[in-house]
Amino acid sequence: MKEWIQNLYNYRLLLKSNVKKEIRGKYKASFLGILWSFINPLLTALIYALVFPFILKNTEAHYVTFIIIGILPWTYFTTTIMQGTTVILYNAGIIKKVYFPREILPIAVNTSGLINFLISCLIIFAFLLFTGIGFSHYIFFLPFVILVQYIFQLGIILITSAVEIYIRDAEYIINFFVNMLFYATPIIYSVKMFEGSNIAWLIHLNPMASIINSYRNILFYQTMPEIKSLLLTLGVSILLLFIGFKIFNKLQKGFAEEV
Repeated sequence: MKEWIQNLYNYRLLLKSNVKKEIRGKYKASFLGILWSFINPLLTALIYALVFPFILKNTEAHYVTFIIIGILPWTYFTTTIMQGTTVILYNAGIIKKVYFPREILPIAVNTSGLINFLISCLIIFAFLLFTGIGFSHYIFFLPFVILVQYIFQLGIILITSAVEIYIRDAEYIINFFVNMLFYATPIIYSVKMFEGSNIAWLIHLNPMASIINSYRNILFYQTMPEIKSLLLTLGVSILLLFIGFKIFNKLQKGFAEEV
C-alpha cells in the first residue's frame, strides 16, 4: 500500500491530466457542455417528483428537493461505477505502449465524477434556499459523507475495472445490479416508510442507503447524520478499498496481454 501511494505521488501530474481528460471528454462536442451536470439530474428529479408521489402516496414536504438530494449522489455513484468498470479496457492503446500506475485510470474517473458532483451540488443549495429550508451547522458533516462515498466507489471500481479485462460481460452484470440497487436505496422514498417492517434490515445492509440518508439528514432534515451507521459504512469502504487494491494489483500484471 505504501508503494502504491508513492507511485500515485510520483505520477501526480499524470493523474491530474487524466482527471482533466475525463471531464473534458465527457462534454466533448456538446453544445451545453458542463451544463449537463445540472440539466440531467434536474430533469430526472422532476420526472420522479411528478410520478412517484402518486405511486408511493408520498406526503413528504418539498418533495422535489427531497428527490434531488438523493438523485445527485446516486448519479455520481452510477456514473462512476459504469465508467470506472470499463476505463482500463477503453484505454487499451496507451496501456500497451506506456508504463504508468494503472490505478491512475480508475482514480481519475472517480475524481472527475467527484468534481462534477460538487458542481451539481449547486442545484441542491439553490433548492434549499428557494424553498426556505436553508442550511444548518450540520452541513460541516457534508465533506465527511462525500469522502466516505468516494472511498466506497474507488474500492468498487478497482475491482470491477480489473475483472472487466478478463470477463467482458462484467459491465453488463454490474449494470444490472446497479439498476436493481436503485430500488433498494432510499432515493425516491424515505427509509422511514419501512421502519418496523421485515425488510428494513435489508435496506440498512446497503452502504449507499447509509450515504444517501446522511446527505438527507444533513441537508433536508438538518439533523446530525447517524454517526454509527456512517462509521460502519466508512469501515466497509476502507476494507473494500484494501481488497480492491489487492485484486487490482494482482490482476494488472496481465492487462497488456488481455486488452
